[in-house]
Amino acid sequence: MTFPDYSVTKRPRLAKITDHPRMEFADYERRLASLQSVLQLAQQAYLGTSERALLVLEGWDTAGKGGLVRRLGWALDPRSFKVHPIAAPDEHERAEHYLQRFWRRLPEQRQIVAFDRSWYGRVLVERVEGFATAPEWKRAYREINEFERILVDSGVRLVKIFLHITPEEQERRFRNRLIDPVKRWKLSYEDFRNRERRADYETAIEDMMARTSTAHAPWWLIPANDKPYGRIAALRNIADRLADGVDLAPRPVEAALLEQARVALGLSEADLERAARPLKKGGKTGDG
Repeated sequence: MTFPDYSVTKRPRLAKITDHPRMEFADYERRLASLQSVLQLAQQAYLGTSERALLVLEGWDTAGKGGLVRRLGWALDPRSFKVHPIAAPDEHERAEHYLQRFWRRLPEQRQIVAFDRSWYGRVLVERVEGFATAPEWKRAYREINEFERILVDSGVRLVKIFLHITPEEQERRFRNRLIDPVKRWKLSYEDFRNRERRADYETAIEDMMARTSTAHAPWWLIPANDKPYGRIAALRNIADRLADGVDLAPRPVEAALLEQARVALGLSEADLERAARPLKKGGKTGDG
């Protein structure tokens, strides 16, 4: 299976996206393991460097952002991988510039940070629900582009993913959440209210992508009616960006550490040889 280039280069028309590929579970499992290996190696390669990455995850309610975050969490060490689920700003945050709360959560060196929803709330929910005035959300396109330019110019690897599902698929997932007692907690009044305003949200999303998908910070619009396909397509884009230009070969063991291990553990010459042997590079993120 090959994956199209899902980067957004012009204004999308969400209602016209009808191609939602499906992926067999066995193929999904194989690709997931391969991509998680690449992510692990990229995270390890960042240690001791100035590398850092920022993942922006947006999408419709029930589109699969939480599942994507969990698959990232299974692969990455939490000591340098942070997830920030973004809810409505509190009273203190509403008194600040809307970008300020995100500045405080940006990745430090060696970190990978994911935002489950992000500053794009200004031009999505705040626009549609009237929490921001028209001058405020219209000005935000320029502010966001400048903000992201600063991030990229400072060395942040920025990946922006939007998971798209059809209204019919969203309705099916809402029903499943309502029936499943383990998932019922995820449903809220706002989910159904937002669904009633889907046309307004579609316009806001299309405007957002048309105005903020730039050469240095493109949007990736992933069709996600099929959860396995959507996850793999998203993880593939993330892994490609995080690993681009990075030597993924595991670091060799220092000679002094090997000698200390030999004494402490009573290692044989064969053990030492295996420990000193360089491992193969992992990290094919292609279509094979």
